[in-house]
Amino acid sequence: MRVASLLTTKGSDIISLRDDATINDAVKLLCERKIGATIVLGPEGKLAGILSERDIIRGMGVSGGAGIGDKPVSSLMTTSVECCHPDDTVDSIMQRMTMGRFRHMPVMEEGKLVGVISIGDVVKNRISDLELEANAMRDYIAGA
Repeated sequence: MRVASLLTTKGSDIISLRDDATINDAVKLLCERKIGATIVLGPEGKLAGILSERDIIRGMGVSGGAGIGDKPVSSLMTTSVECCHPDDTVDSIMQRMTMGRFRHMPVMEEGKLVGVISIGDVVKNRISDLELEANAMRDYIAGA
């Protein structure tokens, strides 16, 4: 399966913040939307980074947690973001996420952000594939 198919199934909503939003804004967004990361957009609306729960926790650890909420998300976000393309395979994305130890990947096409894939999306897809294979094997063995 390709990333484009996965986006069609899950939707291509992009939840984002501007790079000048505060950490408090980000925490509120993550809690309200029940997500683990948000895309961060720069002044021209281009991908500037990604801010995850892990980034916030690391920031709290470094500063002792004091006053972190008023800092801009740009101060804690990950700027070297691994992206994928709609034509990439879901298996290749799963491998990249596992090897890189990250859980969210923006999907870019022709320089534009077209979606975000999470490890949850990838795992859900893999489980669905395995269930289809198991059912096909059962039908084959049963002679159906």
